[in-house]
Amino acid sequence: MAKDVNAPRGMRDFLPTDKAKREAVLGQIRTTYRSLGFQEIEAPALENLERLTSGQGGDNEKLAYRVMKRGAELDSALEQLGEAGSVDDLADLGLRYDLTVPLTRYYATNHAKLPTVFKAIQTGPVWRAERPQKGRYRQFNQCDIDIIGDSSLLAEIELLNASLDALLAIGLGEAVIRVNHRELLIRLLEELGVPGDGHGSAMIIIDKLDKIEADGVTTELRERFGDAVADKAGAWLSSVGKGLQVPAELQPIFDAVLARHPGKLRFDPTLVRGMGYYTGPIFEIEHPESGSSIGGGGRYDGMVGKWLATDVPAVGISIGFERAIELIAVAAEAQSHSVVLVLDDASSQVISKALELQALLIAGGSLVRLEIRPKKLNNLLDSMKEQGFGNFAIVDSQSTISSLEIKPIG
Repeated sequence: MAKDVNAPRGMRDFLPTDKAKREAVLGQIRTTYRSLGFQEIEAPALENLERLTSGQGGDNEKLAYRVMKRGAELDSALEQLGEAGSVDDLADLGLRYDLTVPLTRYYATNHAKLPTVFKAIQTGPVWRAERPQKGRYRQFNQCDIDIIGDSSLLAEIELLNASLDALLAIGLGEAVIRVNHRELLIRLLEELGVPGDGHGSAMIIIDKLDKIEADGVTTELRERFGDAVADKAGAWLSSVGKGLQVPAELQPIFDAVLARHPGKLRFDPTLVRGMGYYTGPIFEIEHPESGSSIGGGGRYDGMVGKWLATDVPAVGISIGFERAIELIAVAAEAQSHSVVLVLDDASSQVISKALELQALLIAGGSLVRLEIRPKKLNNLLDSMKEQGFGNFAIVDSQSTISSLEIKPIG
């Protein structure tokens, strides 16, 4: 009986053409961000479990992959594990479930060597113990930019402009960013009559609006907070969208971003964002061809200070790379610069000539692959086309760069 050779559930293998597409798109995003003065950093995939489960990661903390202690530390932990113990007593590290919590630790560790206002780019895989389903993976890439050390609205403006620039660069120029403010939400909840200790629960319920609609939200609010709150919430939800004005707290952001990206911001008073650490403006990126958001973020002024014992303002936004990549067609640009040199035979003279021509073509900006000519040339060319190569040329011992006849495949 054959063994299961599939990747673990919720994780994926990427074929060469898929990987090339992902790297090309990621490269465009990173290039855009770097052009605006953001700097790339790299932090470990593992963090101390105590830090990952410190209350800053919201519900994602429940999805963190634990890494068991090793050697004598594990033996000791097993000996001490009694009825009152938990599995976390056996673990000391965890795989990062996002890039924000590790960034706050990174900044606390390295802030003395960083600019006063630090503009960071982070890309890379994160891991969550999700129940695998369409669009939800246990390993996936995130693509974040953050500004730490700037309490002004310039930080939000820069992040939103940079995100819209990057989305335009990768062909998702139809994307729009919805914007709200946590202080407005808190003010709303107070007007609805939600007690202070229920704000978090109420936000979680309102955050389900796109899934359970207004009736579902009012039903859950009624069950949790009673008729008075539910009735006021129902009246509020029925009025949403009628002559909405951008509030004063957000107007400078809208003025600055819309001047550069007309029509690309939309005020949405129902936007919540599930993470409890947000303290100011919050964002969510939507695209007409996606049924889910393709990114989001917001201001999280309280997180970094937890490690530094002093408040440091911070705001960030992430492009949901896995959802964005599904909306992007395969780029043809790489094919136009790729060449398969088909060696007429495997003699040392032809190999030497092919290596010489390969070096010259690479110097001219092409991607060049060498192949020995098989009996059925068309089968080889069909395979190379599937792998993303757009052109070919036959090489013999007499070939020169000027005589080389490069033809499109297919």
